[in-house]
Amino acid sequence: MTMIEQGQLSTREYILQLLKTKGELSTKDLTEELGITVMAVRRHIQSLERDNLITSKTIRQSMGRPTAVYGLSEHAEGFFPRKYHTLTLELLDELTDSFGEPAIEQLFEGRKNKMVKKYDTSMEGKNLMDRVSTLAEIQNDNGYMVEWEKINDEEFLLKEHNCPIEQVATKYQHTCECELKLFKTLLGDAEVERTECLAKGGQRCTYLIKKKKEK
Repeated sequence: MTMIEQGQLSTREYILQLLKTKGELSTKDLTEELGITVMAVRRHIQSLERDNLITSKTIRQSMGRPTAVYGLSEHAEGFFPRKYHTLTLELLDELTDSFGEPAIEQLFEGRKNKMVKKYDTSMEGKNLMDRVSTLAEIQNDNGYMVEWEKINDEEFLLKEHNCPIEQVATKYQHTCECELKLFKTLLGDAEVERTECLAKGGQRCTYLIKKKKEK
C-alpha cells in the first residue's frame, strides 16, 4: 500500500520521499523509519543540506532540549514527478481567450473520457478494494505518489502526495473535477469525496471512498 518501496530508492531518495509524504521529521524519526544508525542518518542529512535539498528548524518541546526537524527546500521539488510545462498553461489561456470556458470544459471532459476508456478494462470483475488498489497503481504510474488504506470493509482512503500538473490544476479547476469524475466512474459502486486538495492549498489530495448503500 506504499508509493515506491524503499528497496527501489537510494537512502538519500527515500529520505526525500519521507519528508514529502510525512512532513517535517527529526533525526530520531528518520532513524526509526530507515532502520539505520543515527550517525548514518546525520551523514545523509549533512549531504542533503549541502545540496540545498532540505532545510532545518528548531522546535521547543514541553520537556527536554529543543529538537531540530528537517523539511524539503523549494529546490527539492524538482526531485518529484512534474509533467506540466509553461506551454500547457499558455495554450489553455489561448483556448479560453478564443473560445471561452465551454471549450476548456469540453477539453477536460474529453481527456477524462479517454482515460476511462484506457483504464476501464483493468477494473472489470474486481471488488471495491481491488479497484482502489488498481486505481492507486494507475495514479502512481502517472506520477501522483499515491498510497491508500482500508478503513473497514466498505471504506477506504486514497492519498495523492504529488500532483504532476499542479500549476494547471491550480488555475483550471476543471482538472480536479474531471479527476473526481474519473475516480467515480472507474470505482463503480462507490461514493467518492475529495476531502483535501493540493491545488487549493492542501498538503495532498485525499479521497474518501465508500461503498454505495444498497437501496
